[in-house]
Amino acid sequence: MSDGVRAADLAAGERLTVAVLAGGRSSEHDVSLSSGAAVRDGLLAAGHEVLWVEIARDGVWNHDGQPLSVTPAAGLLAANVVFPVLHGPFGEDGSVQGFLETLDVAYVGAGVAASAVCLDKVLFKEVMAAHRLPQVDYVGVRAESLQGSREQALAVRERVTRLGLPVFVKPAHLGSSVGIVKVGSEDQLHDALEQAFAHDELVIVEAMAPGLEVECGVLGTLSGEGNGSAGAQVSEPGEIAFAGDWYDYGAKYSPGGMELRIPAGISASAREHVERLALEAFAASACEGLARVDFFVDGERVLLNELNTMPGFTPTSVYAKLLEASGVPYPRLLDRLCRLALERHERERAYSR
Repeated sequence: MSDGVRAADLAAGERLTVAVLAGGRSSEHDVSLSSGAAVRDGLLAAGHEVLWVEIARDGVWNHDGQPLSVTPAAGLLAANVVFPVLHGPFGEDGSVQGFLETLDVAYVGAGVAASAVCLDKVLFKEVMAAHRLPQVDYVGVRAESLQGSREQALAVRERVTRLGLPVFVKPAHLGSSVGIVKVGSEDQLHDALEQAFAHDELVIVEAMAPGLEVECGVLGTLSGEGNGSAGAQVSEPGEIAFAGDWYDYGAKYSPGGMELRIPAGISASAREHVERLALEAFAASACEGLARVDFFVDGERVLLNELNTMPGFTPTSVYAKLLEASGVPYPRLLDRLCRLALERHERERAYSR
């Protein structure tokens, strides 16, 4: 670490100074502020010191009401660890993670490559396909394919309609259900794609999967197994219940819009399959620290949908509730994530590069 304090010198339970990053340039700015405030309060409850760094919508970093300047390899505000509670592009996509690497500071969550892969919904699915993990059928569509010849546009339409209807059209690099449109007929497809392209040059079209929406949390590190780390812990799966016909933005963020049922109403064998796939997806994408992994479960059939490297982080968010139901209360969860960040930082600095 930049201040000369090694992770090994910070005993379990010792007070840490944690810089919490929140806000950011993406359309998930407000969700990030809510998550960041909850993380700040939880870290204070765990006995740590917190430095609040708010990233404005224009990308300017502010601390104590003033723009923040940093120096490469000099850390961030002399913090022991940084908790980047950022959602979407410019924060969850590897950009901030790379910036923190240049500062030589420990940070919570996935590294540069895993962050970039997991935020790109198309690339993530291609990686999972390479690992032969069962997942929802999809088609990736780039903006230029609709701006080219009539033949190109017809080819896109044909690939999409092979998925069957309805389908979901999503910007490839956004979360929190931002910009998603459910398409029930072919004549709705063009407008749905145009709407998604307003957010992103790459769009994913996914088949509608039957069954229950089930989510599972992962905490820990697979790379640390055998090195004194406890390895990765997978949570009890939870079932997402909602009133509408799909889990949209309103269901996620409106009071009473969804209900998290723990344990999920699935069979014991399906539960084991979900937990195993969650760890396999975590490992295949080279994640660190934490992830929320989302599935569709129809009887004994389990399909992987997405992996979120920095899910919503209030105490009432799904990830925190899943871990709490699995024996990890919120303040202890935050403390554990910070310790994991310190361990990884020290482990990686031991290599000659």
